[in-house]
Amino acid sequence: MPLKEKLMEDLKESMKSKEKVRKNVVTMVRAAIKQREVDERIELDDTDIIDIIAKQIKQKKDSIDGFEKGNRQDLIDLTNEEIKILLDYLPPQLSEEELDSIVKKAIDETGAQTKKDLGKLMALIMPQVKGKADGKLVNQIVAKYLQ
Repeated sequence: MPLKEKLMEDLKESMKSKEKVRKNVVTMVRAAIKQREVDERIELDDTDIIDIIAKQIKQKKDSIDGFEKGNRQDLIDLTNEEIKILLDYLPPQLSEEELDSIVKKAIDETGAQTKKDLGKLMALIMPQVKGKADGKLVNQIVAKYLQ
């Protein structure tokens, strides 16, 4: 089932079962999809929708930092719950070991050795892990191997 249809089904289901958080998250994702479709006058496919969801997860993770500084545990808990719901729509996330092997393979292919090669390395790795791994984590693993 296409992701768009799954989101619609989940919205209906969450309304029936009165799952407020899930309903709000799905509504937010659907609104972001609709906004992009209207702005760009295109029909989004699953890969575009995965990009939107991944971006929203990143934004929510950034928000958690602010909530921690403000000592707002209620908002931290809510945001973590929203992230969990969003992760359900992404492909299974890669483990650090899997990312490690992808990074090593990319380093072998490009011959990257210094931090100057970071951009070229990330350009090779990110399309492979799109939606399956957090860019920050990939960057940390890459930095570990470069001097």
